[in-house]
Amino acid sequence: MRLGVLDVGSNTVHLLVVDAHPGARPVHYSSIKTTLRLMQYLQPDGSISDAGVERVMETLRIAKAHIDKEQLDELMPMATSALREAKNGEKLLKRIRKEIGINLQVMSGPDEARVTFLAVRRWFGWAAGRIMLVDIGGGSLELAIGNDELPEHAMSLPLGAGRLTKMFLQSDPPSETDLSNLRAHIREQLPPAQEAFGQRKRADQFVGSSKTIRSLARLAGSVVDGVGPDDLISLSRWRLDDWLPRMAQIPADARRALPGVTQDRAFQIVAGGYVLSEVMHAFDIETLNVSPWAMREGVLLDYLDRLPQSIEKPATKR
Repeated sequence: MRLGVLDVGSNTVHLLVVDAHPGARPVHYSSIKTTLRLMQYLQPDGSISDAGVERVMETLRIAKAHIDKEQLDELMPMATSALREAKNGEKLLKRIRKEIGINLQVMSGPDEARVTFLAVRRWFGWAAGRIMLVDIGGGSLELAIGNDELPEHAMSLPLGAGRLTKMFLQSDPPSETDLSNLRAHIREQLPPAQEAFGQRKRADQFVGSSKTIRSLARLAGSVVDGVGPDDLISLSRWRLDDWLPRMAQIPADARRALPGVTQDRAFQIVAGGYVLSEVMHAFDIETLNVSPWAMREGVLLDYLDRLPQSIEKPATKR
């Protein structure tokens, strides 16, 4: 069957289409991504500006045109922290349903962490042991830990890379004062998570997901022999801390020339890097292994798990 996940995030609107059936690995069919940068449109009262609303509608019309072409058996349309927290988010969701015909389901922060954890567990397998997940989005940071396919504890903090860029990095490149204020804010937000996770058994393996972490790993990480056909990308804390001050001195437009830093992430990669550094220090993480699967894959896997199981392999669409 052909399945699609539409992920309306803080930074991008991403449509992922796969061919899949229960018990099988989803096979990539197509992927369409449009830059949104919704955090730039947030107003002081917490609402999305009129310009931001129209930008959302524009990107979703583009996504809808692709959805209609793909002849999907099922579409899972998801919205995350930016729409979840916006003061006028519910009004915008209703407009999207009425004018575009997409019924976005708003995911809670813990639900984001839960399905991402499922994807990470399936990617690394049971041999990975106890896993702690770190996922940095545009609006929020998700953390989860557990031995099984679902985490025993998951939480979300308002420490997304786009959010913190808008809040603290006023100059380009950011000033030392900007960076100092950013670090102080991250450190103020982490103690509840440190307390909650500190009461639980330490993980055997620490895993990062999300485009921000994958970009940082391509910039400052290394590749080691992985499981199966894919190599394992890992990011050490000392390499990240070595790169951060140098990257912070580069203007946003020039960062896209760095290895692994794409145009749509260049403006927020510094804030994302500082969040990851502070998390790795707070939880004493020396090395973070990077998962190519994240929330979208988790949503697909969760959907497939709920379908009736069959020993017959469904026919593939052509």
